[in-house]
Amino acid sequence: MQDRITFYYSPQTRARSVMVLLGELKAPYDLHILNMKAGEQRQPEFLAVNPLGKVPTIRHGEAVVTEQAAIHIYLGDLFPEAGLTPAIEDPLRGPYLRWMVYYPACFEPAVVDRFMKREPAPESQSPYGTYDQVMDVLRDQLAKGPYLLGDKMTVADVLWGAALSWTLQFGIVPDYPEFKDYAARMSERPAFKRAAEKDAAIAAEHEAAVAGKG
Repeated sequence: MQDRITFYYSPQTRARSVMVLLGELKAPYDLHILNMKAGEQRQPEFLAVNPLGKVPTIRHGEAVVTEQAAIHIYLGDLFPEAGLTPAIEDPLRGPYLRWMVYYPACFEPAVVDRFMKREPAPESQSPYGTYDQVMDVLRDQLAKGPYLLGDKMTVADVLWGAALSWTLQFGIVPDYPEFKDYAARMSERPAFKRAAEKDAAIAAEHEAAVAGKG
């Protein structure tokens, strides 16, 4: 019998995409909620699991996995029967891994620099090149099909669907039709809707808990 996953979660964070993915995979898990507004992520119990005090984090048996993209890759491989992860011999495996890593390596640094109004490094030294290059590469890829790798949905679409939903919401990526259509398509999936509703409910509970102590 496969070990259940312990999922460390806080609302209004990157952890929501992992909640979506667990739903898409129909994976058994136990939800461990941290109230970041109350500083629970800095308590010794959680720091013993993830010394950075970050979510998402999962524990599976003896394995602790941190970092959003790594968790998505791990869970997709753990549940191949869901059909959302290209196998190692699949020609899509390489492009799949490319886009899983492109998100934290290029997209996030680019949009964070833009959001914080920070001057990026010179193009020759920047880990992502330029913001416009990152956006154009992603736009061109999404123009090829309904999903990131064409006609077949993968775990990468869960990661990128969540990413484009929140970056469009905050206006830190261009409102290209390819971005808007893709984000809307992914957000309409039942697993995305359930995660959004649960996230909002937990966030409200945390706000009330903090207000009650004020």
